[in-house]
Amino acid sequence: MAGIINGVKRLFGGGDRPNNVFFIVFDSCRWDAYQAARTPNLDRLGRAERRYSYASWTSPSHFTFLMGMVPHQSPRGVFASDVYRDEFSLWSQRLNLKDVEFGQFVPKLSLPWFLKSQGYRTEGVVSLPVLNPMTSLSQHFDRYELAPSHNDLSIILDGGTVAREGKVPLSIGRIEARTDQPTFWFINTGETHYPYLLPGESAQDLPHISGVHGVFKSLDEFLKNPAEAMEGRKKDEFFTPQQFRAFYDKQVACVEHLDGVVGRLMERCPANTYFMVMSDHGELFGEDGYFGHGPIFHEKVFEVFYLEGRLP
Repeated sequence: MAGIINGVKRLFGGGDRPNNVFFIVFDSCRWDAYQAARTPNLDRLGRAERRYSYASWTSPSHFTFLMGMVPHQSPRGVFASDVYRDEFSLWSQRLNLKDVEFGQFVPKLSLPWFLKSQGYRTEGVVSLPVLNPMTSLSQHFDRYELAPSHNDLSIILDGGTVAREGKVPLSIGRIEARTDQPTFWFINTGETHYPYLLPGESAQDLPHISGVHGVFKSLDEFLKNPAEAMEGRKKDEFFTPQQFRAFYDKQVACVEHLDGVVGRLMERCPANTYFMVMSDHGELFGEDGYFGHGPIFHEKVFEVFYLEGRLP
């Protein structure tokens, strides 16, 4: 019994130090696409589970995340209130803080607000424009930014220089754990989002539904003049079975790429670092006549992957 207890302490404990936490979302990633991918780095954190999202598209799903909730297991024979209570109590293990419970999140029901009350620095970097800093999602973060690219987790984590058409290149600093303060990083990345492109690849030859970012292609243009940005948009043509299969296979490849990026981050993180990695919703590739996600009710849209664990 003592050996089991010590093992649990090694898994969740970091001495008296609170854990740094990386909360990373692979946008639109299907459960079975994650399953099909080779993920040796993420496998070190724990075994991925099939879970279910609280929402069918990006914005409301991330709102739920920032309340402190994660994809659920759809348990039978229990009251929802018990599921919520148990979910919030898990933050004790994730943070290495004693006796965390739902009441500490009240009245704001905000994870970053709660974390700040516990002495954390809170940072968010998101890749999808529907999560941009002008939305309410950015509340209670010390820093919350829209990434320079919708599909480059490596530039978020590792830093570098991003070329921008007609603008001065943008330099991004590498994410580093602080030694003087525990930090919570909330990161959304879009490689697994349509059109499933890896950094450096071009979307010019790919079919598109509503622009690279789903709702609007250019955030700047949309915010300046929404009516003009949406004017003249043609109804998109549906895809062929061959295109659907190509999209699915490409999403699998994107997961494998992201596994490598997260693996590099893991190598430089201190021991008291906890990872939570998941999808915000699934994606449909032609099943029952559907593609994508959003205004769709289908199991594959709500089916997501989820894993968490302390740095081994």
